[in-house]
Order: sequence, then structure tokens, then C-alpha cells
Amino acid sequence: MRKLTAFLATTLLTLSLHAQTSSPVDLVHPLIGSDSNFALSNGNTYPAIAMPWGMNFWTPQTAKMGDGWVYAYDATKIQGFKQTHQPSPWINDYGQFSLFPMTGELKIKGEKRASWFSHKAETVKPHYYSVYLADYDVTTEITPTERAAIFRFTFPDNKQSWVLIDAFDRGSQIKIIPTENKIVGYSTRNSGGVPDNFRNYFVVVFDKPFAESLVWKDSVVVNNLKELTDHHVGAALRFETRKGEKVHARVASSFISTEQAELNLKELGSDTFDQVCEKGRDVWDKALSRIEIEGGTIDQQRIFYSSLYRTMLFPRKFFEYDASGKVMHYSPYNGKVLPGYMFTDNGFWDTFRAVFPFFNLMHPSLNAQIQEGLVNAYNESGWLPEWASPGHRDCMIGSNSATLIADAYLKGTRGYDIDKLYEAVLKNSENEGPLSSVGRAGASYYNQLGYVPYDVKINENTARTLEYAYADWTIMQLAKALKRPQSEIDRFAQRSLNYRNVFDPETKLMRGKNQDGKFQSPFNPFKWGDAFTEGNSWHYTWSVFHDIQGLIDLMGGKRSFTQMLDSVFVVPPVFDDSYYGFVIHEIREMQIMNMGNYAHGNQPIQHMIYLYNYAGQPWKTQYWVREVMNRMYTPAPDGYCGDEDNGQTSAWYVFSAMGFYPGCPGSDQYVLGAPLFNKVTLHLENGKKVEIEAPGNGDANRYIQSATFNGKPWNKNWISYTELMKGAKMGFTMGATPNKTRGTTDADFPYSFSNEK
Repeated sequence: MRKLTAFLATTLLTLSLHAQTSSPVDLVHPLIGSDSNFALSNGNTYPAIAMPWGMNFWTPQTAKMGDGWVYAYDATKIQGFKQTHQPSPWINDYGQFSLFPMTGELKIKGEKRASWFSHKAETVKPHYYSVYLADYDVTTEITPTERAAIFRFTFPDNKQSWVLIDAFDRGSQIKIIPTENKIVGYSTRNSGGVPDNFRNYFVVVFDKPFAESLVWKDSVVVNNLKELTDHHVGAALRFETRKGEKVHARVASSFISTEQAELNLKELGSDTFDQVCEKGRDVWDKALSRIEIEGGTIDQQRIFYSSLYRTMLFPRKFFEYDASGKVMHYSPYNGKVLPGYMFTDNGFWDTFRAVFPFFNLMHPSLNAQIQEGLVNAYNESGWLPEWASPGHRDCMIGSNSATLIADAYLKGTRGYDIDKLYEAVLKNSENEGPLSSVGRAGASYYNQLGYVPYDVKINENTARTLEYAYADWTIMQLAKALKRPQSEIDRFAQRSLNYRNVFDPETKLMRGKNQDGKFQSPFNPFKWGDAFTEGNSWHYTWSVFHDIQGLIDLMGGKRSFTQMLDSVFVVPPVFDDSYYGFVIHEIREMQIMNMGNYAHGNQPIQHMIYLYNYAGQPWKTQYWVREVMNRMYTPAPDGYCGDEDNGQTSAWYVFSAMGFYPGCPGSDQYVLGAPLFNKVTLHLENGKKVEIEAPGNGDANRYIQSATFNGKPWNKNWISYTELMKGAKMGFTMGATPNKTRGTTDADFPYSFSNEK
């Protein structure tokens, strides 16, 4: 018994040391969120094998060609290893092609060539993927750079060892150059948002001569040809291999040209597979280690770094370097090759909330490049993107580009043409765009009446009103910083109060309003969609980021306000899905979480928990933030509670685990929650450090008893971005019971526009 006890003690010590000494990259689990489907999202993610913000991602493909759910955790077969640029299954993919090894009889069709695999024989890291394909006795490994990758195939003893290259349908080209062990080609398959001349050019170079090389069209080999352009083409390369022989394929692509793809291949240099893999690991480890955590459980550490990984995937670097090292991009807006940065694959409706604020905090130089990319997008299309993949897509609402433009500039980001971006923001504020998601749908109504009416056939009208009002406040703040005319500042200040026009004092909720000024009737606050976007009135009522005090006043004061906040968790998860005609996945995700009508799986309500800080009950924020982190995030394939959405749901966790959240991007403040870990250290880009210490923290001790900022007592429910950027030390004394005296006075509350008057 004594020996067993000693063994267990040693084992636990070893595990503890491992937990503390693991590199962050080893804690990342890229399969979190991959156990999802159309009816229920547990993330709707796929394992992105990529560099941070890399131009090209790679992923195993379990689904048929064109399926947005490219990798499903419950799938049993893999049919390809796909270059992907997919930001969401709902937006789907573009710039795609795949490689796939096999042995024996050549099988071209996806469902016929697919091989059984097991997660037990699968290794998934941000920088590395490996899987055993059981039907062929072949192991496939992938390791990427930003625009290239190396494949390593380990074959059995077989004279018919194949690698299939699939350029996908809807127009593709393939060319085999046997003397160079090379294949070049292009794919045009996309899901929208591209000019007519869109192509993804690729090059694949093997380190072993072909025993045979074939081209195929629509799954049928075409004899006596080495080049083919048609609806759906590809190549099949045969090798004669010995048991355990490794065949390497060096792969790169370009949106500019085949020649540029060859240049992009040089990212690999002369490095071996293992060297590229190690460099990729170092890149990720350096990026993730910018935030150090101490304490917490191993599961919490895994969730944190997996979420941090997700915040550093999108938006994608949609630019390349020419032979002289000059930054160039293919424009997804006008089809030209132009100088300068371009980023894509982002829905600002999601990411303005926490992802871009995270960039301002931890990656401001990257955000400067993104802002330059927005300048280029405006110059090339005449509009700011709101959902880009790779060009404008008709998805979601709002003019949230204004928010992230204003927030970046107000937080000191420079090095781009802010005057051009302000011009773009002004244009957006007055006009409808070529798509309902570009510009402002209902702009004329909004600017004339102060709201988008319910009865003028503009869907999600009340949500639009709320989002436009907040965007107008950010424009006002930017106008002040740019010293614009006072009349202009006043115009946007007045418009920022338009949220008041859709507040119903009878229900204390936001409600659709008809053109004649009367509220729409009958009103069901549990009705999803209709006047709102992927949510109901209980979710959208809180979308007054810039003026929570104004919302408190409308609701009749702090007590009434906090009662309404409490009600979100108290009311049952009832819903009305009549607008959609079926239960959309966002509804189901709310229903099954046992948190009333709180719908963390979708973005509109994710900041709501932090609003108790504005009404003198910060302990409720502390309670609910910890509840959401504990209950709705796990380091498992079903580990998210809805769409992960380009890093937003992940960024919520990252901020919340650090103990604060960007409740109002465009202001200088973060709203306090409570830290999850005993200690968090932020290594800022400017060389400064932010240290957040909460000794004794734990699941039982989730409440802040007292706090200090740079050694001085801190009773406020917010902290300043400006002060953090100077380097700061925050200390929290945690306890098991709420401190109901701290952070309860008006002087402790975060920013609200109404308090400026």
C-alpha cells in the first residue's frame, strides 16, 4: 500500500510538473469544435493546420467536395488533404485543391478513394498533422508555412503507390512536368465573392521520380496527355516504394500566378520536413507565449491556449511577396494584381466585439496592416467590407467596419490612410451598398426617422437600428480625434442615441417600430429573427455598448435594470422559430444549455454578463463569467457552445480568463470580470508587461474581495487600455462569497455616453 501511495504521489507530481512546463503549443487542441453539424454547432470548426493568420490552411477532408462541413469528428473516412480558405461552413470555401495517397488500384472519385481512419492514429497540432490511412497502409503528415507546405507520405512495399492531386470542379487545370517531378495547375472553385478571373494557382514538387503520371477528367483517366483544362481535372502520380519509404511533396499556391506560386514555394527553402515542422512549432509557441498563464486546471489551460490559437487564424493574410520582396495582392474586388496589404475571411459583425480589440492590445502592428488592407478594399471596390471571403459577401448586418476602424485609430494604431477610411465610413453611414450587408440597408429611413422601420420590408430592422447607433457613436469618437467639424460630430452624437427610438417602455425591451411611429404588434420577445438577427429581443436589448447608463435610465434605474439582466437566466429557454420555419442551430444551442434564455453560442448577448458592472452588482458578473467558462467551454471536440466564428467565441474566453473584457470598443476601457488563473502575464508588443495576479483563485473562490492597480487600491469596475499599455500590475484577492460593497458607487462604473452630458 505504501508503495502504491508513493507511486501515485510520484505520478501526480509528474503530471503536475508536465502541466506547468508544457509549451503552449502542446496544449492546443485544434479538434475542439469539430464535432458539429447543420443542426447543432459545437463550434463549427475544422482542424486548421496553418501559421498565424496564414494565407493557406490545410485540413483533412472527411466530407464530399463542396461540403462546408469539411471535417466532421464523427466521420470514419478521409478522402483528401485539402488546402482551404474556409472561414465558416456557412460561407464555405474557395482556393481549394487536395492531395491524397493510396496504394493498389487507382481510385479517383472521392467516396470511392476514401480510407478508414481513427482518431487514435491521428495527431493534430496547429503546425502539424498526421494520420494513418488504414485502407492503404499509408501515413500522411503535413506541416505548413504561411503560403506553402510539405507533405510526407510513408508508404508500404508496393509498386502501385499513388498520390492523387484533385483540382476540384467548376473549372480547373492540371499540367504534369515529369522531368522536374512537378505538377502545376489551378482551381477556380469558390462560393462567391470573387471576380471572373479568380484562380488559385498551385505547384507541387516531389522528391522522387514518377513511375507513371496520368491526368484525369471527371474521375476518368485521359490517356496520352500531360496537360488538361476542363470542368474537373486532376493528376495521379505512381511510385514504386519500399516498406517505410517516405515520399515528400512540396506544395505552394498563389492567387496571382503560377510564377508567384513558385516564389511562394521558396518559403520552404531547403529545409527538411522536420525542420519546417520545428520552425512552425516555434512560430506558434512564440505567438502563444505572448500570454503566460499560471495555475488553473490542465483542462482550463488547454481551453485557453486552444482559444488563443483560434483568435490568431483570421483574418487571413491575402497578400504575397514578389521577387523583390514587395507586398502584392490579387484583389478579390476588381481582379487586378496591386501593391499593398489585403486581409480577408472575416465577419465584422462577430469579430468587432473581442477579436479586433484583442489585436489592439496584443498585435497592434498586425492591426495596422489590416487597416491598410481596408483602405485597399475601399479603393478597389468603393465600399468597406463587412463580411469578406474573399471579396464582399451578402451575410449578416450592421456597419461594424466603422467600429474596428475607430477603435484601432483611437488606440494609437497608425501607418495607413485614416482620412481615406474616414471617407469610407462617412459613405457607409449615408448609403445602402451593392449587397444588403454592405453599406447600411435602410440608411435613408434610419437617418430620417432615427430607426429602421419594421414594416418596410427590411429584415432584422431593430437589430440594424441598434448596431447603426453604436457605429455612429464610434464615428463620433473618430471624428473628434480627427478634429472634424463640430456639426459632423454633433450629427453622429445625435444618431448614436437612436437606440432610444426602438426601446419599448412597456416591456422594457427593444421592439420593432413601424414607419408611423407605433410599435409592431403583436410582440413576442422570444421570437427569433424578424426584427432581430439570429436572436430575440432578450438578446439584442443589451446592444447599447456605448451608453449602458442610458439604457439603465430607460429601464427605470439600476434595480429594474439588474432585474432584467437576472431575468435572462431565469426565464425558461422558450422560443418562437416562426420567422425561420424551423429550429435554427443557434436556437437549439440556447435551449440545451440550461441557462434560461442566455444564448452564448451566438454573439449578440456575449457582452451582457459584464453589464452588472454598470449597475453596482459586479459580483454577478464574476459569477456568470465563471459559469459560462466552466459550463460552455471544454477541451473536447464538442467544446464550444455554438459557432466559434472567426475567433470571436474564443476571444471572449481569452479576455474573460484574463479578467477583463472590451465591453465598448471605441472607448479606452475594459470592463472587469474576474481572472480565471492564479497569474497571467501579457508580453505587450511595445516591450511592456501586464501582470495579473489572483493567488488563491479557484472554482470556489471566484469573487473579487479587493483589487489593486499598480499597488494602489482599485474599486472601479473597469481598467484603462492606456494605462495597461504603459505596463501594469493588477492584484486580486479572491474569495468564496461576493463582496457586495466593492464597485457599487456611480464613480466605479464603466463609461457611458450619457454620463458625458
